[in-house]
Amino acid sequence: MPERAPPGTLAARPGQSAHAANAADAAQSTQPAHTTPVARDVATASRRAWLARVACAFAVASLTPYAFALTSTTASPDPDALTPQQSATFRAWFVRIVDQQMRRGPTPRWTQRDCAGLVRFAVGETLRPHDTRWLRANGMTGLADTSSMPPELQLSASQRMIANRWTQLDGSTGAYASAIALIQRNSRFVSKDVNQALPGDLLFFDQGDDQHLMIWLDRYIAYHTGTVTPTDTGLRAVAVSDLMQWKDSRWQPLDGNPNFVGVFRLDFLTP
Repeated sequence: MPERAPPGTLAARPGQSAHAANAADAAQSTQPAHTTPVARDVATASRRAWLARVACAFAVASLTPYAFALTSTTASPDPDALTPQQSATFRAWFVRIVDQQMRRGPTPRWTQRDCAGLVRFAVGETLRPHDTRWLRANGMTGLADTSSMPPELQLSASQRMIANRWTQLDGSTGAYASAIALIQRNSRFVSKDVNQALPGDLLFFDQGDDQHLMIWLDRYIAYHTGTVTPTDTGLRAVAVSDLMQWKDSRWQPLDGNPNFVGVFRLDFLTP
């Protein structure tokens, strides 16, 4: 089942103005771009059943103050979960790394380029030590970069390995997880109200046979369409207000949109 995304606003490449990037995007097809197909073993019936449970959880939550949405599908608490202070620092680095990809174009070190790949890459890079070697490899050695870095994220050796043990749909763990696996097995439901989102949270859309993730960066929403060409990195940045009024209403992150499943938060973050 392919993951795909709306075209959105083209992220400016190095040396390219935002105006030129947007003009290039406008010239492209308005049809959503396709990504690499996700694992075929995720049957449509199973996914629909999960969405039905999500809808049921919403209903229960609205009636019972102490109900927890997605209780039946949320993973067990991670023993390596980050503390509130670690989580805040993680969010700062995660946002910075995603923003860096948007402003300067994707680093060659990011190889699996689709919506879920952007999340996995940013998580993995956030959990690394951000020493001089890392800064140089990521093009962050300029004064403007180094003077505005978040504080270093202090983690245990086990916490630094979180990105290598995503839980997959079959319960196994590894360095890969599809969009639906990131949501269903590695995140917890927050709300269908985007006002409850924190930087680094994930917006999940289900379009029938297509699932898609977007990243809430507070100032804007970032995502990857899943399509890469010599003139298009696939990266998109769109203002929250613009997405709320998107011409194709299936992509509007609104409570009344059945294709918008909601805002989700990575399980290892606190809160």
